[in-house]
Amino acid sequence: MLASTSTALSPSSRGSLHDFPVAGGHIEVRVSESGLRRCHFVAEDGTQRQLAPDPRSAEGRRLRFAQHHPAASRIIGAVSVVVLLVGVGLNVLQVLEPISEIPPIADTVGTFESPVHLTPWANVALGFAAALGAVERATRLRYHWLLDGGAAS
Repeated sequence: MLASTSTALSPSSRGSLHDFPVAGGHIEVRVSESGLRRCHFVAEDGTQRQLAPDPRSAEGRRLRFAQHHPAASRIIGAVSVVVLLVGVGLNVLQVLEPISEIPPIADTVGTFESPVHLTPWANVALGFAAALGAVERATRLRYHWLLDGGAAS
């Protein structure tokens, strides 16, 4: 049985860690802005195992989809990573241009002209696609600091 209250052990820029004491050990849960990053049972002897999500939750439905359709699941997972990488890459290129125009930076390293100039609707579409990719990764209980790490996760 889970304890009714949680104790935040170390809230940080990497997500907050909660510890729930249970019989035979404790459950560690790390939460980020996009979902759970970690949910493990840690036995008193130190052994750990990942807990399975509730079958009715989004994570449970995603796990069931992966079990019944492994090829489609891998394709969706790969597409989500590609969308997130493209989103990060294009955003970096677009942000570098105005930053490089700041006089002290321009005097030191010169200016940078981005080879990519997206229209506002393309930026919105890219942001929406990246959000969908992040949700997909969160429901698979996958986390990578570069792909999934928001400003405060």
